[in-house]
Amino acid sequence: MKDILQKIQSVKAAVIGDFCLDVYWVADMTRSELSRETPHFPLPIVEERMSPGGAGNVVCNLCALRPADVRCIGDFGKDWRGDVLSRLLQEAEAKTEGVFFSDRRKTNTYIKPLRHGISDVVYEDPRLDFTNYENLTEEAEQFLLRQLDAVAADIDVLCVCDQMPHGCVTPAVRRKIMELGRAGLTVVVDSRDRIGLYEDVIVKPNDIEACRALNVDHVTTPDELLPLVRQLATKTRRPAVITAGEAGCVVSSDGVEAEHVPAVKVTGETDICGAGDTFLSAFACATAAGVPLEKAAAFACKASSIVVKKLKTTGTASPEELLGF
Repeated sequence: MKDILQKIQSVKAAVIGDFCLDVYWVADMTRSELSRETPHFPLPIVEERMSPGGAGNVVCNLCALRPADVRCIGDFGKDWRGDVLSRLLQEAEAKTEGVFFSDRRKTNTYIKPLRHGISDVVYEDPRLDFTNYENLTEEAEQFLLRQLDAVAADIDVLCVCDQMPHGCVTPAVRRKIMELGRAGLTVVVDSRDRIGLYEDVIVKPNDIEACRALNVDHVTTPDELLPLVRQLATKTRRPAVITAGEAGCVVSSDGVEAEHVPAVKVTGETDICGAGDTFLSAFACATAAGVPLEKAAAFACKASSIVVKKLKTTGTASPEELLGF
């Protein structure tokens, strides 16, 4: 563990993808009084927390491992949410010069109202989502393509967080990402709906995403996932990883051999929100540092096991937490 963390200190990384702002509004319902204007009890907000989500959470998890450099590539709206997200990423010590700000786009934001009352029970209301329903502008797309070309020669690994239907990973951006992978850059891709479109990069789907990409019925056990990870590695011509929650993950370096890497067992209440981002970040850093595939996956599993114990928030795993776990 010490050796891996030491090697990560020299890694230079970049993240391209769909950055989000997570907003938590905590309401104390013991303070609520019936509205005089409407037949509703309002939510008295007593606390507000904000943190980067999506690709932003990947960035924060990278920064927590203290590599040499982390750069952000993406598009934000010219709104207060974009301003806050940019500030939070800079506070995490990431570079944001690769972000395009547009008055034609909204900054992706998930607002999560959390209610509590007399007891310790916390109830989460339906989310309020700000997201985009139109494709990226040509101006923004060209900016992102230039940013990828500019950083490619100066980084050790590129993390791709391709999550939104109308996000910043357009077909042209995806082609550029695969071109960089073919040229020798280590690229690790996480994609909710399009993992099957990637080649010449390391793909890291979960079990649902992998089955969808290979057009097979959903399976969850390591024995069932081993042939699928071999298929993905053969298709992409690069190593592949499929995560499977409590079962850990399966990995294949060449499409011929495959191995199950168990998860670290945790007890008590857990919150899996953001665990995939943690796995992606830890795995990408370790791989870029020259750690063998299976050990990089085990390192990522350990980082994820720390994060799932952090409730009602996305979290990160620091070197101190990894060493003391």
